[in-house]
Amino acid sequence: MRAVVQLVRDASVETEGRVSGKIETGLLVYLGVARGDAREDAQYLAEKIATLRIFDDSEGRINLSVQDVQGGVLALSQFTLLADARKGRRPSYSSAASAETAKPLYEYFMEQIRAQGLPCEGGVFQTHMQVKYTNDGPVTILLDSRKNF
Repeated sequence: MRAVVQLVRDASVETEGRVSGKIETGLLVYLGVARGDAREDAQYLAEKIATLRIFDDSEGRINLSVQDVQGGVLALSQFTLLADARKGRRPSYSSAASAETAKPLYEYFMEQIRAQGLPCEGGVFQTHMQVKYTNDGPVTILLDSRKNF
């Protein structure tokens, strides 16, 4: 499971003219579910993301987590994080999990974020979405659950 984590001042996602998720200060998380991923991958990433110390403290040092700043998480499923563009010009998505596998793991990931005491909103799975956000820093972190077990 892969995640792109961005520290944001605000973020929202809209589908078909309707806002399905919105946060103020917090983290925008793009989540890609790979073939072979399981609940353990989602749990690992949720715990890691909730405790990542990437927010400034009162002295301006990157020392606080989203939990510490009482922020929120906007989690969006994004299978394109599993793209393999090494050959040719059209990326292959063969390592991405099927929708039947990915959707429950994406939903479980959001449950695990909430279990960390954080508000978590999301997009609409398997739809075209428009995402608006203000990246702060900018801070962007790449995580992969398979590189940490």
